[in-house]
Amino acid sequence: MEPVVLGEILSVLLFVVTIGTLMLGYPVAFTLAGTSLSFALAGWLVGAFDPSYFATIAPRYFGIMQSEVLVAVPLFIFMGTVLERTRIAEALLTTMGQCFGPVRGGLAISVIIVGALLAASTGVVGATVVTMGLISLPAMLRAGYDPKLATGAICASGTLGQIIPPSTILIFVADFIQGANSEAQLRKGNFAPDPVSVSDLFAGAVLPGLLLVGLYIVWAVLFAALRPSGAPAITMTDAKRASLPRRIVSSLVPPLVLIMAVLGSILGGIATPTESASVGAVGAVLLAFVRRELSFGRLQEAAESTLKTTAMVFVILFGASIFSLVFRTMGGELLIEEVLHGLPGGRVGAVLAAMGLMFVLGFFLDTFEIVFIVVPLTAPALLMLDIDPIWLGVMIGVNLQTSFLTPPFGFALFYLRGVAPGSVTTGDIYRGSIPFVALQVLALGVLWMFPELATWLPKTLFR
Repeated sequence: MEPVVLGEILSVLLFVVTIGTLMLGYPVAFTLAGTSLSFALAGWLVGAFDPSYFATIAPRYFGIMQSEVLVAVPLFIFMGTVLERTRIAEALLTTMGQCFGPVRGGLAISVIIVGALLAASTGVVGATVVTMGLISLPAMLRAGYDPKLATGAICASGTLGQIIPPSTILIFVADFIQGANSEAQLRKGNFAPDPVSVSDLFAGAVLPGLLLVGLYIVWAVLFAALRPSGAPAITMTDAKRASLPRRIVSSLVPPLVLIMAVLGSILGGIATPTESASVGAVGAVLLAFVRRELSFGRLQEAAESTLKTTAMVFVILFGASIFSLVFRTMGGELLIEEVLHGLPGGRVGAVLAAMGLMFVLGFFLDTFEIVFIVVPLTAPALLMLDIDPIWLGVMIGVNLQTSFLTPPFGFALFYLRGVAPGSVTTGDIYRGSIPFVALQVLALGVLWMFPELATWLPKTLFR
């Protein structure tokens, strides 16, 4: 058998074995690197892989470490971790709950709005879901809310941090899309392609993120209208009603100022995402100081948490670099391009296949795993079909958000399960997530039909 054919067979087996090993629960970074090295050895023995390609790994690693764009990742993580310890979520949830509580479904609406605000100021999915689960879930259950609506609203709104900027996932997606777009344009003879920056993708994700928030709120309102007993209104004392305006100001102003400083400076073209991330990190520390929630111990905890999360993400990226190198050099990239370009329906069929693969993998894999494995392999082939890179990046971001909600391994579901009372079953949490997954798929369909939702704002601001 020809070495080229053997290489393509090995590349397919590499992908299948890697996914299967990850589903068994082995550490992601070591799985990616270990299986790739094993298949590289097999490819070398049959003449389908040249070990000299590994010489490019060290420059790739140094390029990752020296990337100014990726410096924003630990800064945004630190900002979110510090804000997690300032009790800003607790104040927001309490105040918003009292604002919308007198309306049927109002507590669910307040959770969704707070989730959007926390997404735009922290972007930490796990912390948001846990915080809202600890504070809002008991209050919603005491008020007589259906556990499925309560848990679904908390999990779904907590995942908004994956699509509403600033999002660490979008930073990596933008990095991969930029490289894939440059490669695709060069192959088509365009030696000066328009760059695709993190700012472009952040701007492109704003309207789709707000679309998701709107769909979630509509579902909460419909649920309350169809099943009033499952989303009752709550009463508020006169004393709490009188002090509500003051608490609204004190709870809303700090996160709104931080959002304007971080996201506003990016969308306004005043600062790069990395510069805005540093402003956000400093602003989070100042906010904690003003709220008298800052101590050396909490600052140390935030730094240690940032270190662990950042190290985890970048070690996975390093392992994914080896996987991508072996897969592509054994012919896997050309095989994917041939398959996608040969599907019925042309561009439509290719994008549907890629989105379907990511959606299915979301049932079993983490968002970062999908980004680091699938996006670098499929994006170049898709962009060769003259697909708008910003639209593709936002579609990927919305699609990947479902991985937090899809059983059996949806991480948001497990985050909430860890803090939910015993009266709430795992089945309640799973069933509660299904309508919101359907809403995310609906948002993908709307974004497919109206791509301007992702492309209009970047073109207006940066072109």
